[in-house]
Amino acid sequence: MTGEPNTRLADLFGLAGWSKGELARLVNRQAAAMGHPQLATDTSRVRRWIDMGETPRDPVPRVLAALFTERLGRVVTIEDLGFVRHGRAGKRRDVRNTDNPDGLPWAPERTAAVLTEFTGMDLMLNRRGLMGAGAALTAGSVLTSAMHDWLRTDPALPSDAARVADPLHADPAGFDRYEAAPIGSQEIEALERSVEVFRAWDAARGGGLQRKAVVGQLNEVGGMLAYRHPEHLQRRLWAVAANLAVLAGWMSHDVGLEPTAQKYFVIAAHAAREGGDRPRAGEALSRAARQMVHLGRPDEALDLMKLARAGSGDETLPRTHAMLHTIEAWAQAAMGRGQAMRRTLGEAEELFVSDKSDVPPPSWMQTFKKEDLYGMQALAYRTLAEHEPGAAKQAQHFAQKALALRVDGRQRSKIFDYLSMASACFIADDPEQADRYARLALMSMGETSSQRTWDRLREMYRLTGQYAGYTKIEDLREEIQLAMPKQTTRKSRDNRI
Repeated sequence: MTGEPNTRLADLFGLAGWSKGELARLVNRQAAAMGHPQLATDTSRVRRWIDMGETPRDPVPRVLAALFTERLGRVVTIEDLGFVRHGRAGKRRDVRNTDNPDGLPWAPERTAAVLTEFTGMDLMLNRRGLMGAGAALTAGSVLTSAMHDWLRTDPALPSDAARVADPLHADPAGFDRYEAAPIGSQEIEALERSVEVFRAWDAARGGGLQRKAVVGQLNEVGGMLAYRHPEHLQRRLWAVAANLAVLAGWMSHDVGLEPTAQKYFVIAAHAAREGGDRPRAGEALSRAARQMVHLGRPDEALDLMKLARAGSGDETLPRTHAMLHTIEAWAQAAMGRGQAMRRTLGEAEELFVSDKSDVPPPSWMQTFKKEDLYGMQALAYRTLAEHEPGAAKQAQHFAQKALALRVDGRQRSKIFDYLSMASACFIADDPEQADRYARLALMSMGETSSQRTWDRLREMYRLTGQYAGYTKIEDLREEIQLAMPKQTTRKSRDNRI
């Protein structure tokens, strides 16, 4: 007990709208449903949790997390409630403080537990698109300061890790975790193939339709990771977890579940590092940076890119470095730093062509091809054109090069290229060409379940205002208004058409 109020729990309690007595009764009922009928919580104990900072014993934190998750319609973890997760003896010193409430980075034995708990809560919601009041992104600078030194070091060897008497023993990791068993190489191969299927579906159709399936698969992998497998299998399993977590994060971002997406990117970074794959950890954090640029927070994206690049390690391939540079350039463009953006894109090009492909790229980099480099260059120049209209010509040039190579069914990327092209044409005062590419994008958008494509369309729509008297553009504006989804994210509402 700290003697100080638990402000995180108090804030969530206020949002939930319960009385202390109601919460006590709900805790007892939920605990019984989770197999703990002996639990007897009363109003005075709830008051001590909130007003005096008392941390209840297990299973109460897990019970509370389940209750608040269901009530608020978003994932609420033990850390979100302001409680420190208790672990086995020998765990590293807890680093939780006011600026770093989640205690990042997590100790190795906590990563599987956090992964399983978070995915379990996400699945428990059994619905998509509910954000819950009070959900917030962690600042990029906070993540960077918390994880910088940790990401640059190697994970502990299995011989150095904390052990328990039974090597297959696993502490309860979260609510409603399925009973896993040790697995072999064939099962891991099947999981690796499933990642490729999910990745292809996401690229073609967007994240909305398969997000729950990916989260469910990740939840199962979290249960498997609670057991100690032979080192070579454990590393492959961590790699599967990292790949699924990145996909879950990207799909969550794609449908507007931003705090949920960020949590998955952090989980992915932890999983990749546990598997000894620092380049993958850096790439996972670069996804969080792309998310920040999309949400209009490019300064925080640059903080995250410093972390991603510093933590990627010497084994990172030139093409991966090129991809990281394009994200950094996009953030610089959003801040109007044209000179820095051009320099960074030039470095990206040099890195890309220097990759001789003598080392096979990891599976997660096989989707960054020449057209993706061009597409990111087009996006960066289109973004810079908001500050320097002359950059629109370069945006058109790279968008055309990207579109000429888009032949592999990655429909969402093609839509983004169409929108970059249309926006650049509007800025360059070429409404005829802009109308053509805007309509190509609009025709394709019904085939995907991507909120991000609609967000980009809104950004393009804003540019049509200067052509209000142009008949063809007036028709386009009407079509966009009719097609626009009725439910929007907070970001979209702030940029309402």
